[in-house]
Amino acid sequence: MAGDFNPITAAGYRELQTKIAALEADRPEKIAILAEARAHGDLSENAEYSAAKRDLRHLESQLRFFNKQLQYAKVVNPAANDQVELGKWVTVTFMDDDDQAVYQLVGTQEADLEAGKITRVSPLGKALLGHHPGETVTIQAPNASYDVQIVAVDLERPLSH
Repeated sequence: MAGDFNPITAAGYRELQTKIAALEADRPEKIAILAEARAHGDLSENAEYSAAKRDLRHLESQLRFFNKQLQYAKVVNPAANDQVELGKWVTVTFMDDDDQAVYQLVGTQEADLEAGKITRVSPLGKALLGHHPGETVTIQAPNASYDVQIVAVDLERPLSH
C-alpha cells in the first residue's frame, strides 16, 4: 500500500532520527526529575511534581509523534534528470515581477519556507511536480493564480540564483 506512506527526503529522514535520539537521551533525566519531585511529599500541592509530570508527558508525546512519522516515511531518492520531483532544488522566475527564487521540494513534515523547502502538496509544489526547465506553470493559490517559469532543476542547492 504505497498510499499509506509519506514521501520524505533522505535528509528529512535523518533529521527525524536525530530528533528521536535527542528525546530518548533526555528521557532518563525527565524521569529522574519526576521521581525527585514525587519524593517531596503531598502530590496534590506539589508544583514541581506537576511540572515534571507535564514535561515528561510532553516528551513522550513528541516521541510518539516522531516515531509515527518515521514509521510511515518512505525515503525518496530523486533521479539524476531535469524533471521536478521530491528532493530536487528548483529555480523559478515569477512571471508577474521577474523575481527569481530557489526551492527544494520536500515531504510535508520537512517544509520550512525560510530554508527554501516547500512541500510537494503546497500550491507551488503541486504545480511544479513533473515539469522541466523552460516550462511555464500556473499556480492555483487560494486567492489568485500566477505563473512561474522553471529556470533550472538540480539535485544540489545551486550556489546562486
